[in-house]
Amino acid sequence: MRISGSTSLSTSLSSYDVVVIGAGSAGENVAGRSVKGGLSALIVESDLLGGDCSYWACMPSKALLRPGQAVAAARRVDGARQAISGRLDVAKVLDRRDRFCEGWHDSEHVEWLQDAHVDLLRGHGRLAGVRRVEVETPDGTVAVSARHAVVIATGSEPALPPVPGLDTVAPWTTNQATTAKQAPGHLVVLGGGVAGCELSQAWASLGSKVTVIENVDRLLATFDPIAGELVAESMRESGIDVRLGVNVTGAERHLGGTVVVHLEDGSEVVGDELLVAAGRRPRTTDLGLDTVGLEAGGWLSVDDTMAVVGVPGVPGVPGVPDSWLYAAGDVNHRVLLTHQGKYQARICGDAIVARAGGQLDAAPWGRHSATADHSAVPQVVFTDPEVASVGLSAAEAKDAGMATRVVDFALGDVAGASLYADDYRGHARLVVDDDRRVVVGVTFVGPAAGELLHAATIAIVGEVPLDRLWHAVPAYPTISEVWLSLLESYGL
Repeated sequence: MRISGSTSLSTSLSSYDVVVIGAGSAGENVAGRSVKGGLSALIVESDLLGGDCSYWACMPSKALLRPGQAVAAARRVDGARQAISGRLDVAKVLDRRDRFCEGWHDSEHVEWLQDAHVDLLRGHGRLAGVRRVEVETPDGTVAVSARHAVVIATGSEPALPPVPGLDTVAPWTTNQATTAKQAPGHLVVLGGGVAGCELSQAWASLGSKVTVIENVDRLLATFDPIAGELVAESMRESGIDVRLGVNVTGAERHLGGTVVVHLEDGSEVVGDELLVAAGRRPRTTDLGLDTVGLEAGGWLSVDDTMAVVGVPGVPGVPGVPDSWLYAAGDVNHRVLLTHQGKYQARICGDAIVARAGGQLDAAPWGRHSATADHSAVPQVVFTDPEVASVGLSAAEAKDAGMATRVVDFALGDVAGASLYADDYRGHARLVVDDDRRVVVGVTFVGPAAGELLHAATIAIVGEVPLDRLWHAVPAYPTISEVWLSLLESYGL
């Protein structure tokens, strides 16, 4: 018996090997991986299966960005730009966005769970003690026990900074910004991080006037500075008003519907909508964490197998006292990226399966340890230009005590880049641990830069010596030839 809409559990379904609370991408992958390892799994979800990435984040934001970027790419090639006339069809762009979000229905995810032999219970799940979960459903509360593990995979949600009046103006979060049915006349964006930059460009391409306000002196502050510089330059050239190093002191909504944002210098910005893209908070306020000695509302600290640190043990399981409660994805605050959440989920599922059989270290290549979270996290910012990075920035490598050497090269000087776009502007930065002569960080900025990233990820994860990397010959004429230029600039 598998449950998708029904909430009545048979006696045989009251106990599972693994119970997962949260059916986003991390939760689905933990459950699926556990079943592949021979365990039974139940997943509990009160909202749409698939989570934020499918409906309110990755997929809709990239669907909104792509049409404008396709037109911009054509306009960068002489002969093609002459064929471009008119503006984007906003209605068609939004229809395409809706298709990628499956019309905000999760039937495909339900089918995936069925094919993966994962059971589903719709409702709000809470811990009710060690290896116990209570699920509040429309028909009442259902109690479920886990023989081996409970996994928290509830993710994160947008957070509002403590700005006076902000909570009274009905601001957009990324949820509203990715699902809006029409372009606002003037969108004011509070925050110049990844979401703020991407959504600013998306709505600007659809006809909105956009003002971005960031309280530090550059965009994309967690990346190498060159990334924020080039993205800010591009945004300003497209007509976006980018204000850096500016603090917001208050916000209010007028009776006519406009939002007024007050700035520290006494000026104000008036817009139709205010998007707050200034951080995330964990969804842990109503999970029953207090029943196992943890504090509600905070991020869950985990080890490299995703086991939650600081929970009471399970009698009869010597040697692994904290092995029954796990947290995968955003909720553990290691890396708030969908692909890293999925990676953690695979690690978590494998560790649960191994511990259930008492063979934690049986798998090859350290498969039960999330090492990539520490030093090899790839990320693409889908702005124009794209920003792609993996590993450590130059500052992070220096802070780690490495004897680093930074190699820079203009991407536009690569033959493949000049063919890709007239007046191609971009940059490549290589961070090398000079003692070991291996790459520890890479940043690419430029059109289609994201497609260069996986080669960099492999070089870092594999700790490929530069002398060996020299023999990985890039094809001509591709943008990937930048690798040859970077290694030559290093001195090879």
